[in-house]
Amino acid sequence: MKMNRSSAIFFLSLASVILLSVGLWGQEAGRAAGDLPVRYEELTAPDFVKAVAKSEATCLIPLGVIEKHGPHLPLGTDLLNVRLVAMRAAQQEYTIVFPEYFFSQIFEAKHQPGTLAYSQELMWEVLEETCDELGRNGIKKIILVSGHGGNNSFLPYFCQAQLARRKDYAVYLYRPTGDPEAETRVRKMRKTTTGGHADEEETAVMLANRPELVHLERAKDQSGADQKRLTELPDFYTGIWWYASFPNHYAGDGSPASRELGEVLIQSDVKQLVKAIQEVKKNTSVLELQKRFFDEAENPLKTPQ
Repeated sequence: MKMNRSSAIFFLSLASVILLSVGLWGQEAGRAAGDLPVRYEELTAPDFVKAVAKSEATCLIPLGVIEKHGPHLPLGTDLLNVRLVAMRAAQQEYTIVFPEYFFSQIFEAKHQPGTLAYSQELMWEVLEETCDELGRNGIKKIILVSGHGGNNSFLPYFCQAQLARRKDYAVYLYRPTGDPEAETRVRKMRKTTTGGHADEEETAVMLANRPELVHLERAKDQSGADQKRLTELPDFYTGIWWYASFPNHYAGDGSPASRELGEVLIQSDVKQLVKAIQEVKKNTSVLELQKRFFDEAENPLKTPQ
């Protein structure tokens, strides 16, 4: 069923209230050098005007999800971790950080307790209208920072669809290329060689971020091994691929994780995101090319050939 505008806004408002009531707002102070808050929801209306100017009209939307993370990590792991990185980065390179956002693609985990798998229509419309509303409020560069692997197909398509109609803002999907120095340190520190979800690295980040929410003693209660149940179809993609490999919604082994490893991963992620925010602030070509494209798309017969 297609959700209308009022339904989408209602669900988004309800979700924010739920998150606030359960204390999922994190541990960071939410301010950059004691100046303007970086958290969108902490800004007053007059301060929001200042924040748009100070941020050079940029805003981060850190996207998480509510899903099972093995037997030992909280349902909001992706949300908590991506928010931590976004907040720390924004405190170093000022930008506005959008409130907790968990309307992500997670159909593959509908069989697991606690998972919130919203319809594809609602996911799309809430994100689209959120971006439209940010644009209406003077944000010209929206940076999507996904902490959830289930968005790997959804978000690129969402960005491609930004060309469907004229917009005066641009959406940038952050996809870091990596930090070779940190990756070398991580390889030396890791005790496992496989993973992908609630594994050693993700568990380590939670140990550094919110250790009181980690139940390390339960990490071996279920298997995170690849079940390899679709090996007969090496040349095909199917929606059931993740369930075929990891029916416990657990990929790897989180039990050897350490807080020290988590700190290395967080520091690397923050450093890369700070650089990305700086690059987006300096960028002018995306908005310029986007405007040229929309102008030409209105009368393609006049487009130079």
